[in-house]
Amino acid sequence: MLEIAGMACMALGALFFVAGTIGLLRFPDVFCRLHALTKADGMGLALVCLGAAIGAPDGGEALRILLIWIFVALASATGGHLVARHARRAGKLVREVRP
Repeated sequence: MLEIAGMACMALGALFFVAGTIGLLRFPDVFCRLHALTKADGMGLALVCLGAAIGAPDGGEALRILLIWIFVALASATGGHLVARHARRAGKLVREVRP
């Protein structure tokens, strides 16, 4: 039963990764793209790590997966902040979306 729950979490996480990629390709400006990518990928990573931790054979491996998730989440937040700050300083303001 735990194996099915772990696989379900991983599949849902993969769907979040796909949604973030679609947002990256479809949204009009750098800030919308960055928001979609960081939020969806953060949730996708959390779900994939949860699924992997559920399937871990022992607590030590689950702890290592948790640490990987924490470090990648911190790096993602830092990278997103740096990209947004560079875009703002370069004058890439949010443009209006017209139908």
